[in-house]
Amino acid sequence: MNSLNTTTRAALERHDRPHSILIVDDEPRMRTSLRILLQESGREILESKSGGEAIATLKTKQIDLVLLDIILPDISGLDVLEWITSRGDALPASVIIVSVDDNIDSAIHALRNGASEYIRKPYEPEVIQHKVRNILYRRHLERDHVLITSRLQHSEQLHRFLVESSPDLIFTLDNSGCFTFINSRIESLLGFSREELIGSCYDTIVLAEDLKTAQHPFTERRRGNRATTNLEIRLKCTPSHYRNFENHHIVVMMSSTGIYGEHDNDFPLARCFSGTYGVARDITDRKIAEETIAFQAFHDHLTHLPNQRLFKDRLEMAITHSKRHGGMVGVMFIDLDRFKIVNDTHGHAAGDELLKNVAHRLRHCIRAVDTLARKGGDEFTVLLPDLMRAEDAALIAEKIMHELGIPFSVAGQKFHVSASIGIAIVPRDGESIDTLLKSADIAMYRVKASGKNGYRFFTPDMNICYTKRISLENELRQAIPNSEFELFYQPQVSINGASIIGLEALIRWRHPTHGLLNPGDFIELAEETGMIGTITDWVLAEACRQLAHWRSMGFSDLRIAVNVSPKEFERDDMVEQLSRFMSTFQLPPDSLEVEITEKILLRDTPSVINKMKTLRERGIRISIDDFGTCYSSLNYLRQFPISTIKIDQSFVRDLSEEHRISPIIQAIIGIANGFGLHLLAEGVETHCQMQTLHALGCNEMQGYLFSRPAPAEQIEQMLCHTISHTTLQSPDFLTHPQLLSPLLTQGLQERPLA
Repeated sequence: MNSLNTTTRAALERHDRPHSILIVDDEPRMRTSLRILLQESGREILESKSGGEAIATLKTKQIDLVLLDIILPDISGLDVLEWITSRGDALPASVIIVSVDDNIDSAIHALRNGASEYIRKPYEPEVIQHKVRNILYRRHLERDHVLITSRLQHSEQLHRFLVESSPDLIFTLDNSGCFTFINSRIESLLGFSREELIGSCYDTIVLAEDLKTAQHPFTERRRGNRATTNLEIRLKCTPSHYRNFENHHIVVMMSSTGIYGEHDNDFPLARCFSGTYGVARDITDRKIAEETIAFQAFHDHLTHLPNQRLFKDRLEMAITHSKRHGGMVGVMFIDLDRFKIVNDTHGHAAGDELLKNVAHRLRHCIRAVDTLARKGGDEFTVLLPDLMRAEDAALIAEKIMHELGIPFSVAGQKFHVSASIGIAIVPRDGESIDTLLKSADIAMYRVKASGKNGYRFFTPDMNICYTKRISLENELRQAIPNSEFELFYQPQVSINGASIIGLEALIRWRHPTHGLLNPGDFIELAEETGMIGTITDWVLAEACRQLAHWRSMGFSDLRIAVNVSPKEFERDDMVEQLSRFMSTFQLPPDSLEVEITEKILLRDTPSVINKMKTLRERGIRISIDDFGTCYSSLNYLRQFPISTIKIDQSFVRDLSEEHRISPIIQAIIGIANGFGLHLLAEGVETHCQMQTLHALGCNEMQGYLFSRPAPAEQIEQMLCHTISHTTLQSPDFLTHPQLLSPLLTQGLQERPLA
């Protein structure tokens, strides 16, 4: 269409318009007679009396036929004819010369310059009518031809544009499978040039492993619904187009159809197969995405091990195979024993790296037919199909323990990892997936409870303990709604002041079946199940309520200490919750002391330090419980805002009449004095221990010598009794500490309940 001029395009756009005839003659009567002679329906007759006027009309209007006189007043009719033919229109106006000039040279000149006919005046009306009719009919055919040709050109240009601009690979092959055409996409897609492929066989670009599959679509003879559609084929790339070192090809979705030529002369009803036409779309990125999604759906993103979904599927197949063909199937549940230390000390990035290294070692401990999967966190599972004996699983477990016994490198330091492994066997320990995993899990927890770093096979008696544990967990969840928790209090006394200065709140669970349970029976379970936060909130609320009651009775200097789990410092609202309780019961901040263990200091994270600093800024006291039994780093005392340290009862217990000297206690007392900290000794049970500690410089104590933990009612009686003996002097108190409480009548040598 771009090659056609404006006039021709206009003509094609008005293909059904009337034929236009221009009569050019300087004699008005001649123009009128021709108009009357040629006037018919479907014709438009125009007139011009000079050559210049005719040219002006031809410039502005599409004329089909010009009846042109040679002798004109301004220019010759032959000049007008030359102007018409020189324009280069795809469909110029047809010209009939109508003139009195009988010179043969004029006629020859006119015909050579494009005139269709030469008629001399005077003319026969029938002759001119016949010639005009013939020329207009031929003109109609020419217009149709030009229109069809234009449409074909436009279609070809559009087709070529679509083919060359297509993101797909488009090609044709001859009947021997050689390329006869291929679009430019081949260069950007595979790196081949079109010139080097034209005439080459299709196997030039097909990956060797796919040649057999590609043979049929690249020589496709079928057409219609039976032709090749959406077949995946891998095509080779030139080295310059390798996407990476591992991927030297692309994946295409190919469709093809047969091409047939004219009828065979020998077989008039058959068409000759001339080749194949094909389209190939690059789906490499889609295939990679699909494979990635499929991999992620069945594998752990960190270690790239199978996840539990894939593990259970393979376990189900192994169980089915075992039922049909006999044999045993082993299931291992592996839990790393000391992984949490890495996360808490070095961060999650170091923990993730350790998990990947552990997974790498575990892979080398199992057979090719086994499946190692990551369950989550630091837990792994192993499927051991086709075992001849149950003991074979023990060999693999020992291999795992030996491999993990080799130190890992964590943050540039050697780190020893151990594992607790539980093993369940099909069919003796169950034949369902859930039963086997539960049995292996129970066996693993038995290893944990027995000191970790080992393996055990599941036995039926373990299930009883597991059932009890689940039952206890369910009952623990109902303890608060059923008001089964109670707080006991153990006094903290000042030897110099001969008075009770504080109380440690100790939780008890009055279980409806098992009776009164100490924290050791359920606190660990509460931490594992995530219930410790709810329990701690209850303890804080109850302790603050009770302290407010006692302070309202006149014990205004009394303070209370509450043990807080390290997990509580992971809560974002921990500080606000404590402050809320203090505000609710209108208690001064320094009347509450939060007792923490040294383990929380190991976390050494900015969030823990910030929470502790905020508590101290708000006046709440912080003490380290059981000081000296764990790490006792002086750097912790310098970095963390500690107000009190408590000497553990294990050191106090070593004091006796024969051994009144304790270098450890002396060191702890010196540390407390050096850092300006309060000091309190726990577990004081004898007069000797009390007197020795006081002599060494420790004034505040708690223990069975003064009172065992008791309910609030008994503590209240003790507080009232203390007021009535305020005249006691320290020497008398050191000699008769039982005067502090009439409740001490026996059992001074008993071990503490908490």
